[in-house]
Amino acid sequence: MYTSAYLQKKLASTPAWALSLYAALTAFCVYFCMYAFRKPFTAAGFEGITYWHINYKVWLVTAQVIGYMLSKFYGIRFISAMKGEKRAITIIKLILSAWAALLLFALVPAPYNIVFLLLNGFPLGMVWGLVFSFVEGRKATEFMGAVLSISFIFSSGVVKSGGKSLLINWHIKETWMPFLTGGLFVLPMLLSVWLLNHIPPPDKEDERHRSVRPPMTKEERKTFLATFLPGIIIIVTTYVLLTILRDFRDNFANELYKELGYGNDASIFTKTEIPVSLIVLLCMSLLILVKNNFRAFLVNHYIVMGGYATALISTLLFMAHHLDPIVWMTMIGTGLYLSYVPFNALYFERMIATYRIRSNVGFIMYIADAFGYLGSVLILIAKEFIGVQLSWTSFFTNAVIVVTLAGIAGTAIAAVYFKRKYLSIQHTQKIYG
Repeated sequence: MYTSAYLQKKLASTPAWALSLYAALTAFCVYFCMYAFRKPFTAAGFEGITYWHINYKVWLVTAQVIGYMLSKFYGIRFISAMKGEKRAITIIKLILSAWAALLLFALVPAPYNIVFLLLNGFPLGMVWGLVFSFVEGRKATEFMGAVLSISFIFSSGVVKSGGKSLLINWHIKETWMPFLTGGLFVLPMLLSVWLLNHIPPPDKEDERHRSVRPPMTKEERKTFLATFLPGIIIIVTTYVLLTILRDFRDNFANELYKELGYGNDASIFTKTEIPVSLIVLLCMSLLILVKNNFRAFLVNHYIVMGGYATALISTLLFMAHHLDPIVWMTMIGTGLYLSYVPFNALYFERMIATYRIRSNVGFIMYIADAFGYLGSVLILIAKEFIGVQLSWTSFFTNAVIVVTLAGIAGTAIAAVYFKRKYLSIQHTQKIYG
């Protein structure tokens, strides 16, 4: 108790820049640890195992993504209505329940253990919204959100490298590897959540710049959707396509690297994701320099389109044999995450601050994520369960071209819509004072 009170007192008197750094790093650590309970299993191949002529790993990925998708739909109400004092303990309960599901996955024989990947994905899908709620609505949210967002780029590579190392160097059984990898992060997760829970709430200056972010009622959620429905439909549609692509690269990186000739390199995941993380962190953190919320909101659209363009151009160069596989995977990761990261809070953070409507980021972000992961489920079904016969690399490169072209067009249309919406509101306010 003394330690907790001492930390609260110190943080209350900490300079704004130091507090932002503290919040960013603790949020990063919590979500980094969460990934150790979600992604390590994707580093395993589970080769030679099929059920109903479908690869066992595809069953596992599909089950976890379905759990994650259901979590996002549930989280639309759950996250947006969550009270601040319950966030930390809820994060701990969710992650530990996901870890318990990994234990059951190891104990129960295949194929009956597939269901435990679904039960693993459901609680983990709500962690992001709870963590981000600690840092939203602040002057430095872009910086804190950018650091938090690169956690799922950087951590995905690190935990998969760790899991692959357990398989190659320690000869751990593939079904036990996810549980054991998660076990390494239980204590760091508990400490990180405890530290995160001591972040002081946004002050009056934060609220003046970014607006208050209260728990939302059912009527407030309806009002938000009615106000921005056309723009939300457009931007969520592009985000669905982007999520499919990003999730495919993340879940089947092991298969992609194997086809590209790097199947036995446990460090390959980290080698490509570290530069991606640093580039995305730099680009997104610079948004903190844009003080005007409306201008920053528009800049988010330009960053998203730039990310799509990077992924498209690098893929075309790779297909023409002008890029080697590692450079291509790094560049395409950079492009996809430059488009993806803004939607994981920063885009919606500035949207709410621009229009100053009573809401919070968790609500609209979970709408986007719910349909995004629904898209991921459908694409997995299309490739494997319907019988689309393409190599992992061919399927991925073709998908990149389609998604990036659609994404650039959709994001441009959304930018025009939201600009007109803003100017219309400004005009109305001038008339009616």
